[in-house]
Amino acid sequence: MTDADFRMLPGLHFPLGATWDGSGTNFALFSAHAEKVELCLFDKEGSREIARLPLPEFTHEIWHGYLSDVGPGQLYGYRVHGPYEPERGHRFNHHKLLIDPYARSLAGEVKWDDALYGYTLGHADEDLSFDSRDSAPFVPKGRVTRSALTPGRRPDRRPWHQSIIYEMHVRGFTMLHPEIPEDARGTFAGLSSDPVVDYLEQLGVTAVELMPVHAFVHDRHLVERGLRNYWGYNSIGFFALHPEYKGKIGPTEFKAFVDRMHDADIEVILDVVYNHTAEGNHLGPTLSFRGIDNRSYYHLVEGSPRYYHDFTGTGNALQLKHRNVLRMVMDSLRYWVEEMGVDGFRFDLATTLARVNGEFSEHAAFLDAVAQDPVLSSTKLIAEPWDTGEDGYKLGDFPPGWAEWNDRYRERTRRFWKGDESQLQGLASRWSGSADIFDRRGRRTWASVNFVTAHDGFTLRDLVSYNDKHNEANLEDNQDGTDHNHSWNCGVEGPTDDEEVERLRWRQMRNFLATLLLSQGVPMILAGDELGRTQEGNNNAYCQDGPLSWMPWDRVGEQEQAFLQFTRRLVRIRSEHIVFHRNRFFHGEVIPGTEERDIVWFGPDGQEMTEADWNDPEARAISVRLSGKAGLTHLTARGTRESDDTFLIFMNAAHDEVSFLVPETPPESEWKVMVDTAEDTAAGEETFHRAGDELRRMNHSFLLLVLSG
Repeated sequence: MTDADFRMLPGLHFPLGATWDGSGTNFALFSAHAEKVELCLFDKEGSREIARLPLPEFTHEIWHGYLSDVGPGQLYGYRVHGPYEPERGHRFNHHKLLIDPYARSLAGEVKWDDALYGYTLGHADEDLSFDSRDSAPFVPKGRVTRSALTPGRRPDRRPWHQSIIYEMHVRGFTMLHPEIPEDARGTFAGLSSDPVVDYLEQLGVTAVELMPVHAFVHDRHLVERGLRNYWGYNSIGFFALHPEYKGKIGPTEFKAFVDRMHDADIEVILDVVYNHTAEGNHLGPTLSFRGIDNRSYYHLVEGSPRYYHDFTGTGNALQLKHRNVLRMVMDSLRYWVEEMGVDGFRFDLATTLARVNGEFSEHAAFLDAVAQDPVLSSTKLIAEPWDTGEDGYKLGDFPPGWAEWNDRYRERTRRFWKGDESQLQGLASRWSGSADIFDRRGRRTWASVNFVTAHDGFTLRDLVSYNDKHNEANLEDNQDGTDHNHSWNCGVEGPTDDEEVERLRWRQMRNFLATLLLSQGVPMILAGDELGRTQEGNNNAYCQDGPLSWMPWDRVGEQEQAFLQFTRRLVRIRSEHIVFHRNRFFHGEVIPGTEERDIVWFGPDGQEMTEADWNDPEARAISVRLSGKAGLTHLTARGTRESDDTFLIFMNAAHDEVSFLVPETPPESEWKVMVDTAEDTAAGEETFHRAGDELRRMNHSFLLLVLSG
C-alpha cells in the first residue's frame, strides 16, 4: 500500500488519541509548537511503514485527521516536525518515530539502539547535535483499539477505614505458582485465576495495590547488563497496559481481573507514575513526549531550557501546570476508573504533581482538578507525599480527601521493635493514628497509610535478618539503595542455623505484623511478607526480575504456613473489631455517659504513663487500653453504633524480660488472651488474666487481651 491508497479527512480535534467509530479512525495529537505532524501506519508486524500521512488540521493546538477503513489492530506512530533547538527547549526530530501518549495499546517494546536519540551519541556537542537515523524499527507502535469498553462491574466502594491494602507485583506474584498454567503466569490472567483469588480471600485483605501496570521501558543500562526494570517506575504510556502483562487477550484480560477482584469484594488500586517519563534527562532518548512538544510536557530550567528540572531523581518531571499535560493525566485517570473499573490510585512521588513554579502548592492545578472531578474525587487517592527535589517532603500537607503513605510510622515501628532508645512517645503517636500529623480540617484516621515494609526496601524477613543492605546482584557495587534501614539481624547477619536466633526473628516478624494490623489508620502489607519472603538482603530489587523478587510459592514450609495463619487471624481480628479501625481519632478523653477514657497508656507498673515515663530514654515496654465504649456516641454510615469490646495490649521491645502489672481499671476485671507473639501462635487454649496480676513478658513480645464478660 502507498500513501495514495489512504484518503485523509479533517476529522475532529477530540477526543485525543486514535478513536475508531465503526467506520474509520480519528487521530488527534496535542502539540503547541509543532510545524507539521505526520501519521505513520505500519504493517501487522510493525516492521514496515506502509504510509506516511500529514494530519491536515490544527485546532486549539491539536493536530487531527480521519481515515476511513482504518480500524482496530492498525499499528501507528507519529513523526513531528519543528525546530531542533535544545537551547530554546525544542527537540523536534521527524526522523524519530513517536509513541502516541493516548495509545490504548502498544505493540512491541523499546529495542535499544543509538537511533533512538535525537542527537548523535558521542558527538562533541552532545545533545546540541542532530541525528537523522530512523528510529522506527526500535520503537513500540500504537495499536488502534475498539471504542469505549463497557464499564466493569463495580460494587459499592468500601469505607476507607475498613481497608487493608496488599501491595503486589503483577508478574512476580504468579511466576512460581504451581497451580497456574505456565502461559498465564506473570499476566492478569494469572492474577484472575482461582488459586490467587482464593488466597487473597482467605488472607482477608480488602484491596490489592498493583505496582505500575502502565507501559514502561526497561532502561538501557539495565538491559546491557542483563537486568530489567522489574518494578516498572519508568512509564512511557499512561493509557496502555505494559505489553508483558497482557498475555494473549489484552485489555479485556485486565477488565476480567478487575471483575474477579470485585466479585471477591476486593478493590483494585493502581500505583501510577505521572511525575516523570522514561525519556530521562537532556541526554535521554526521544520516544514520545520529548519529540511531540518538549517545552509543553516537561519542567524545563527557567533561563536554560536545554535542561530539565529533576524533582524525581530520574532526569525529568512532567509539567502538570500545562493545561494539556494536566488534561492527559486526568483523561488517563478517568479511563482507568470509568472504562477499566479500578477503585483508586497510589501516586508515586506525588509532591512533583503539585509543584507550581518549582514549589509544592495545595492548590496546584492537579490537586484542584481531582478535587472537583465527580469521578475521581470519589475514588481512593493515596499520595507518596515526597519527591527528591528541594523541600519535597510533604507528609500531612495533602488536602482533605487524600490518604498518604506514612513513612514516619515505618521508622518509629522499626526503631521501637529494634530496641532503640527514646521511642515510646513516637510509637504511641503513630500507633494511634498519627493525629499530630493528620487530625485537622476534618481528615480522619485513614489519612495515614501505615506500613512497615513496601516494595522499596527490605522485606519483613530481611528486616529481622540483616543489619546492612546486600545489593551486589544489582551490579552497582552495593552503592544503590538506602543505608538507613533501622533493621536488626537478631545477632547474625543473614541465614543461620542458630535456632534461638531463628525463633527471635519469627517473633519479631509477628510483633511487626501485630503492631501494623492493630494500629489506627490503613495498614498496607507487602505481598510475600506473610510467607516470610526474603530478597537475601537486597533492599533495592528494582532490577531483579527473577526468584529473588517473585512470590516464594515453592519455598513454603511449616514455619511459613504457621506465619500465614497468624497473619490471617490478625486480619480477622482487625476486620471484626471496629476499635482497631475507627473512623475517628483517639484523644484520651472521657467517653460521654461513662467514666472511661477512650484510650489510656500504662507503664509496666500498671499505672498511667507520666511525663517522666514518656521521656525515659531507656523505657522500652508499654501497654495501652482501648475502650470499646468509645463508639457508643457514634454511628456508622449505615446507622449502627460503633461500640466494641475493650482491649489491652502489652508491648515489650526490651532485650530482657519485663514484668507488667495488669491495670486495676476496670476493678476486678478479667482478660482473655487473643494474641501472644511469644507463644508462636495466635490461637490455642484460652488463657485469662485478672486486674492486678503480674505478667512476665518475654523480651521482644506483643500480647493482646480482650475484656471478658
